[in-house]
Amino acid sequence: MNSQERIALVTGASSGIGEATAKRLAMAGYKVYGTSRRGTQPGQRNFQMLPLDVTSDESVEAAVRELIRREGRIDLLVNNAGFGVAPGGAEESSIEQAKAIFETNFFGLIRVTRAVVPHMRRQSSGRIINIGSVLGFLPMPYGALYAATKHAVEGYSESLDHELRTRGIRVSVIEPAYTKTQFDANFLPPDSKLDEYREVRALLDNVIRKVMATADEPTVVADVVVEAATAVRPKLRYAAGGLAKRLQLLRRFAPARLVDGGIRKDLQLDTRTTSLPRTAVLEK
Repeated sequence: MNSQERIALVTGASSGIGEATAKRLAMAGYKVYGTSRRGTQPGQRNFQMLPLDVTSDESVEAAVRELIRREGRIDLLVNNAGFGVAPGGAEESSIEQAKAIFETNFFGLIRVTRAVVPHMRRQSSGRIINIGSVLGFLPMPYGALYAATKHAVEGYSESLDHELRTRGIRVSVIEPAYTKTQFDANFLPPDSKLDEYREVRALLDNVIRKVMATADEPTVVADVVVEAATAVRPKLRYAAGGLAKRLQLLRRFAPARLVDGGIRKDLQLDTRTTSLPRTAVLEK
């Protein structure tokens, strides 16, 4: 796809991966519209901002309608908006909290996609890139809800790509590992905490804090988004960063028991030993 004069829409572009992606796409020649719930914010950017709340049908429809009014087309959609829940047992989040994280991370992605796809179909062209995670193909003990949303994104994206490719539209998923953003600082704490999980919550808070100190910069993910957006023959899945690539290979070729043991060891969940390198799961 020739990126010259192409129009891109990037959700969750006020900071982190979304902002880095919007900047990189603009440098690659796209005319980029980023979105956030607050719309235009202070600061110099090489892209424009629109208000968009992915949890609201009306907000999504208004933002897409405004973009079409201005530009007449949308060539690239990057679904990036999302949030996580701080480490905790799966039973420590209420049904309401589970619904809330799915509402943003999964149904929000669907909501924006449904608003954009009709315009891409009329053009007979377009790219949809969903920001997933290595947790879309790996488990995350004490992060079950977030991992569940990313598993859902994987299944939705692969199915959608089959549906739309004959109409000139391709779908890809970007799978980063840990990335240095404000994402972890904005974790939503479990809303039904239990004393039984107090120690493991403290343990995992410490593990994640150490891992984040050596995590990839958001530009690593942004560069892979540009690669997927401009590829003549786009792939369904793109690992973003060295750790994500190693994990992708391990999940595909390593015995399940070895991967399982490595996850538990790196998260310090028990004292069992495993031959899986520590660098394979959480640490570089």
